Amino acid sequence: MKKGFIEGSLDRVFKLKKNNTTIGREILAGTTIFIAMSYILFVNPSVLGAAGMDQGAIFAATALAAIIGCVATAFLANYPIAIAPSLGSNAFFAYTVVVGMKIPWQTALAGVFVASLLFLLVTVFKVREKIINNIPADLKSAIAAGIGLFVAFVGLQNGGLVQKDKSTLLTITDFHNPTVWLTVFGLVLTLILVARKVPGNMLIGMAATSILGILTGLIKMPKAIVAPIPSIKPTFAQALFHVKDVFTPQMLTVVIIFFLVAFFDTTGTVVGLLEQAGLMKRGEKVSPRVGKVLLSDAISMTGSSIFGSSPTSAYVESSTGIAVGGRTGLTSLTVAVFFAASLFFSPLLSVVTSQVTAPIMIIVGSYMVTSLGNIDWNKFESAFPAFVTIAGMPLFYDISYGFAFGVMSYVIIMVVKGKAKKVHPIMYLAFLIFLFLLFALNLAH
Repeated sequence: MKKGFIEGSLDRVFKLKKNNTTIGREILAGTTIFIAMSYILFVNPSVLGAAGMDQGAIFAATALAAIIGCVATAFLANYPIAIAPSLGSNAFFAYTVVVGMKIPWQTALAGVFVASLLFLLVTVFKVREKIINNIPADLKSAIAAGIGLFVAFVGLQNGGLVQKDKSTLLTITDFHNPTVWLTVFGLVLTLILVARKVPGNMLIGMAATSILGILTGLIKMPKAIVAPIPSIKPTFAQALFHVKDVFTPQMLTVVIIFFLVAFFDTTGTVVGLLEQAGLMKRGEKVSPRVGKVLLSDAISMTGSSIFGSSPTSAYVESSTGIAVGGRTGLTSLTVAVFFAASLFFSPLLSVVTSQVTAPIMIIVGSYMVTSLGNIDWNKFESAFPAFVTIAGMPLFYDISYGFAFGVMSYVIIMVVKGKAKKVHPIMYLAFLIFLFLLFALNLAH
């Protein structure tokens, strides 16, 4: 009786029969997705730790933000899509905003909070379609590819595979440092696992690299495996306390980038995943349910900033769960349950060093660069703005500058070629905003 009641309740909430799926299949799909994306629990504290933030608090904040995102997606949209802090935005947060711009991490969190409110507004008032449809597709693809190169470059640095050089600025490492070989081992092993399509490949790669590090004495043995949930007190609500610090030219640029990256990242990922699941046809307009996934991400991003983590996004790893039959929000709810259970495993953070996480950043970066194939390289008005965006992000070591110069060069080329009328007012507005902010930043320095 009780089993029948539970099955009936889940079917009413998630419409399992209508979607031709079962409870067992949905749980299996959620388990598969969690294994595929669980690396973020350890990579996120490592990346944001470079910004001077408490790694235990970030670990808890990462899990909590993922729980909010997955639960929201489950009940609002009923889609098998997981949401958590993303590997592109956290690198921008730590290495560009905090380390590069020398902005306090508390103020950067406030920037994430303001961007999440902006995300909420455009989603609730359904402005999202206008933004999605009127920024050139080639430029959107270039943003993803540029961030991918930036993330991979940071991974190469963190793993010690590149080093400074007086003549060429950068060069390959000399391999005398034993920790570099730990990175090489992790990269080669994870590449093999990914190529062989082994479930949980990245998690297994990180675990094996950590174990090798412990056996060779390069990584200290953890004091425990299970422990009480880390306190989020060091980071909790810091975003709210520093909202007043956001309204400067420098931080407004950061807010715009946080918003645009989160917005386009989630939109592109969701559309691709739904097409894979057969829940949306290629070329079909954005539906209200897709809007609810964006709303879920905006809610999760708001919670993430308050708890003390970088922006969230829909995870492409959700495709692993879709591949084994996940079709409803019960899949996402299962992912949330696993993230809740993972809160008790924070002691493992001590064995996940930068050499352990570097291979993951390099490989994920390569995934993001695949969007290069979507760019029309035969048209100069598409090719050059895309090139500036892609090259600028890693070379300037700043995602915001890469995107700004991409937008500005697009507008200039289109006007010069006599195609000014084909440029949407949104792009002209973006051009003026970036131009003003660049001048303001230059004056500030």
